[in-house]
Amino acid sequence: MNLNNIHNIYFVGIGGIGMSAIARYFKANGKNVAGYDKTQTEITDALVDLGIAVHFEDSVANVGMRFLNPETTLVVYTPAIPKDHKELAYFRNNRYEVLKRSEILGAITKNTFCLAVAGTHGKTTTTSILGHLLHECNVPLTAFLGGISENYNSNLIQNGTEVSVVEADEFDRSFLTLSPDLACITSMDADHLDIYGDASELTKTFKDFSKKLKPNGKLFIKNGLPLEGITYGIEDDSDYTVQNITIQNGTYIFDVKTPKTVLKQVQFNLPGRHNLSNALIALAMAVEYGAPHQQLVKALATYKGVKRRFTYQIKSDALVYIDDYAHHPEEINAVHQAVREMYPEDKVLAIFQPHLFSRTRDFADGFAKSLSQFDEILLLDIYPARELPIEGVTSKGLLQQISNPKKALIEKREIASKIKESNARIILTIGAGDIGVEVKQIKQLLLNED
Repeated sequence: MNLNNIHNIYFVGIGGIGMSAIARYFKANGKNVAGYDKTQTEITDALVDLGIAVHFEDSVANVGMRFLNPETTLVVYTPAIPKDHKELAYFRNNRYEVLKRSEILGAITKNTFCLAVAGTHGKTTTTSILGHLLHECNVPLTAFLGGISENYNSNLIQNGTEVSVVEADEFDRSFLTLSPDLACITSMDADHLDIYGDASELTKTFKDFSKKLKPNGKLFIKNGLPLEGITYGIEDDSDYTVQNITIQNGTYIFDVKTPKTVLKQVQFNLPGRHNLSNALIALAMAVEYGAPHQQLVKALATYKGVKRRFTYQIKSDALVYIDDYAHHPEEINAVHQAVREMYPEDKVLAIFQPHLFSRTRDFADGFAKSLSQFDEILLLDIYPARELPIEGVTSKGLLQQISNPKKALIEKREIASKIKESNARIILTIGAGDIGVEVKQIKQLLLNED
C-alpha cells in the first residue's frame, strides 16, 4: 500500500484516543479525513475544530460522497467496533481497503526511524515523555500518543516525519505490526486475559514483539523481566539506573548512570516511582538515539504530564484533587505509592470505577487488595466498554472483598454528596471509563467548597 496514492481516509471509531491521533496526522499531511464515533466528546469536538467531519449515527448515508469511492479511500477501524457495525460491513463488502488502527500505524512508521514503547503499564506517559524530549532536541519526529499531552494539548506531536514515536499496544496483539529501531518493554503483568486466555500467552506475545526489531535494533527491558536487552531500573545495577534520589518541593532530583557517563542533578516533576521509571526509560532511549545529553536534561525538567495520568486538578494547602486513568491493580498500587510518598500524613479518599467485566473478574483479588490501602473507598458500577455483563461479576461483589471497612458502593450522582461527607484532604478519581467525564464537575464542587 502506497499512502501517497490515498487521498481520503475514513475512520470507524475516530473518537478513540489512538484513532484520533492518526486522524490528526493525516489531516496535517493534506488528506481528506472524516469518521464515525458512537459518542460526541472533547476529542471529537477537537477533530471537528480541525475541519474533520465527524458523525455519531451508524449509517452509510452519513459517510459523505467523497469517501464512497473504494479506489481513493482507505478505511481505518478500531477493534472496539462491534462486528455488526453497518458502515464497517459496507466497506468490507464493497472492495475498500480496510485496516485496523495498528496496521495503519505499522504502515506509517515502516519507513521511519521508529521508537516504540511497549508494556502493560506506563506506555502513554513514557511515549509522551520520549516525544517531548526528542521534540525539544529538534528531532524531526511524529509522536502518536495514547493520551493528551499537557505540553502540547494534543495526542500528536509533529515537527517532521523522519522519526516516529509510538505506543506498541499489546491489546489484540496490535504491536506485532510494528518494526521498531529502538523499543522498550516497561512491564509484562497479566492483563487483557479476555484476549490472551492466560498470562503465559501474554508473555509469549511480548517475546514475539521483541523479535520484531529491525536489523541492528536495540531493545530496552525493565530490570527483572524475562527477556534479554539493555536494562533499566531505579537504584539497582541496570545499564541505565537512577541514583541519589531526593524530593524537593514535590519534584524529584536525581542522577542517571548510563553505560558511558553520569547525568547529574536531573529534575522531573511527576510524582511516583512508576513515573520516575517512565522518565528513565524515555531518557535512555533518547540517549541511545543520539540526542545531546544536556538538552535532554533541560527538556525533562519542562515535561508537564498527560491528562488523566496523576493529573492535579486542585493543589492547595487545604485540598488536593488528583485524577488518574489507572484500571489495573498494579496501576492503582502505583497511584497509592505516589500519593503516600508526596502526602504521607494526609487522609486519602479514592473513588474508583472498574473497567471491563472480564478485568474485574480476572483481577478481583488484586483490585480488592490495592483499593484497601486507601483510607476511604467509594466504588462505582463497572464500566462495560466493549463488553456485555458477565454473570456474578459486579462492583458489589468487589466491594465485599475490600478489607477496609470504610467503603461504599455509590452511583455517579452521589459522588458530590459523598465527597462532602468525607474529611479527607486528598481526593482521587481513578479508572479508565467515563469517570473522566465527572472530573470537571467534581473540581468545580471542590473549588466552591474551598
